[in-house]
Amino acid sequence: MLILQRKIGESLLIGEDISIQVLSIEAGRVRLAIEAPKELSILRSELRVAADSNREAAEEGVSPMALLDILGKGNKK
Repeated sequence: MLILQRKIGESLLIGEDISIQVLSIEAGRVRLAIEAPKELSILRSELRVAADSNREAAEEGVSPMALLDILGKGNKK
């Protein structure tokens, strides 16, 4: 894992065609702007976790209420 420090307005490049710029830092939250090719999928990690849980629940036949319980635990940190 690479750990970087960036200030507002600074950016970093990933490969030749992905750029991530820090737009703002307020109340412990960072706003990022990402420029990448349209064919590249960019997801927030919690959406990936929800999609994986949903897929597993569908395969296992888990009830919708149990799935909501699983997703609710991901928001409590």
